[in-house]
Amino acid sequence: MVNPNRGAVGFRSDEFEQQYDRPSKSQLKREMTALQKLGEELVSQPKDRVMRVPMPEDVREVILECQKIKDHEGRRRQMQYVGKKMRSLEEDEVAAIQKVLDSWKGASKSETAAMHALERQREKLLADDKALTALLAQHPEADAQQLRALIRNARKEQAENKPPKAYREIFQILKSLQSPSSSPDQDDHDEAEEE
Repeated sequence: MVNPNRGAVGFRSDEFEQQYDRPSKSQLKREMTALQKLGEELVSQPKDRVMRVPMPEDVREVILECQKIKDHEGRRRQMQYVGKKMRSLEEDEVAAIQKVLDSWKGASKSETAAMHALERQREKLLADDKALTALLAQHPEADAQQLRALIRNARKEQAENKPPKAYREIFQILKSLQSPSSSPDQDDHDEAEEE
């Protein structure tokens, strides 16, 4: 049943509700957790990568210090400190760090895809002799005699369940053939940047 006296006392029902112009506690907690995870991601990266990330020097020092700590409890406490330092960063600094980390993820995915392609090519070489002819047509600088010997040895290793020494060597040769040598255009570009 509707109360006929409601609203008749002279005030609106939303008059005493508090108006918040700041984020909720839950939102702040989510943001702090995201920054903590970003810090953990930086700690998990190799030192040379961390050195290339654009960030204030004090934050970098805290991250590098955390990488050195092996004790579980000490590392946990240092990670909390990393999170505190990450919260002191401005939004644009956090965005720059996130952009670099995202680019690394993309690079690692492309590196993984390239490795899988090399593995497939190695399998084709072991399965079919025509694949070697095609490879030599693409890369005339490759040593055909060495590749034939490695393929023969790799097949023998697989048949006799021996350690895959030649199998791995084939992969390394394919990797060296695929690695892009610096082109003249790239050298010209590098020289232009130096000037």
